[in-house]
Amino acid sequence: MIKVYTIGGYEEVGKNMTAIEYENEIIIIDMGIRLDRVLIHEDVNFQQMSSRDLRKLGAIPDDTSIRNKKVVAIALSHGHLDHIGAIAKLAPHYSNVPIYGTPYTIKLAKGEVRSEQYFEVTNPMYETQYGEIVQVSENLAIEFVQITHSIPHSSMVVIHTPEGAVVYACDYKFDNHNPLGEKPDYKRLKEIGQEGVKILIPESTRVAEQTKTPSEASAKLLLEDFFYYEGMEEKGLITTTFASHIARLQELIEIANNMGRQAVLIGRSLAKYTGIAKQLGLIKMKGAKAVRSPAAVQKTLREVSQARENYLLIVTGHQGEPGAILTRMASGELYDIGKNDTVVFSAGVIPNPLNIAQRYALETKLRMRGVRMVKDLHVSGHSSREDHRYLIKLLNPENIIPAHGEFRMLTYYAELAEEEGYLIGRDVFVSRNGYKVDVR
Repeated sequence: MIKVYTIGGYEEVGKNMTAIEYENEIIIIDMGIRLDRVLIHEDVNFQQMSSRDLRKLGAIPDDTSIRNKKVVAIALSHGHLDHIGAIAKLAPHYSNVPIYGTPYTIKLAKGEVRSEQYFEVTNPMYETQYGEIVQVSENLAIEFVQITHSIPHSSMVVIHTPEGAVVYACDYKFDNHNPLGEKPDYKRLKEIGQEGVKILIPESTRVAEQTKTPSEASAKLLLEDFFYYEGMEEKGLITTTFASHIARLQELIEIANNMGRQAVLIGRSLAKYTGIAKQLGLIKMKGAKAVRSPAAVQKTLREVSQARENYLLIVTGHQGEPGAILTRMASGELYDIGKNDTVVFSAGVIPNPLNIAQRYALETKLRMRGVRMVKDLHVSGHSSREDHRYLIKLLNPENIIPAHGEFRMLTYYAELAEEEGYLIGRDVFVSRNGYKVDVR
């Protein structure tokens, strides 16, 4: 029997954490944070908050159900904070248990650990290559299968057990034209399906969207269509997107170069994600620069304001996060943003009430200053209904446990599974945080 502990991410978008138990040994997958509960996304340093405060806010998973069990490994699916943001707070509960992930993911996780101020994290961390199978006990092994999402080195985590594979598909989309050249490993997914998948644990964030999520190449075209418009005579050009979206940032840098402008990335998180990506050869910063310290940000923005037609600013703050660069600009700090500026949102609004409210406040402030706004030059990194349907057909899992979503999202996934011949309660299980699903 395989036991699945649905610890976090089964009542919300974020705070992802799942544990797989077989013969009294456990592998944990992901240790994420719920970003909106701590008013963060980009420029708020939540490592300075105590774990007690974070747990009280419901921002990190409650792992008490497995705290005293034998954990043999921790696997990280990708580097977004809703999947690795709680690692410095929770990994110390399992001291010296090894942590595995792809190279970009592990480097980001190490950065989270270095910033931790309350715990000493002693867990060894190992960079694992796609296709490598890591045997972590006599019965259990971990494999990372290449997939596409909105951050480099994303993976589906496969836990191999004697009763079949458990496939954790949070998060992904099937992007066959990714500008970075990454592609889903269809061949390996098909092989795993033929070998036998006991349980599929898929994300459900966008399963209600009755389409296939477009390729990142579509976002590139949207941006090029706007910025290369012959009537483009704007002086100040400011764009904002996810700091971890390296493909999108690369596209914006190339656009700036082609327009004869310098791309200037401003914000602590932009500098962090692009810095690590540059180390791994995942981004080319030619012609661009990134600034992060308060003094450097102020100096750079003073220079840009004197000749704004020479620059393309890329800043944090697409969700209206307090403290982010764009939010501060809209409040009259740092930069005299106004009618000579155009702000391009290359990011959607993350669908929760706090983000919606913060983004509304940001747009209102920008509008009051006379700023021209262009929105939705963006495609999602999350799978839609037809991506999910294809994954089910590829893997042919015996059982499905939807994850990474509010309750209504999990039930939308269950409806899709029933369309594909499954039955809720028989081989599709909608769980909640803190519960356990036993699969025989």
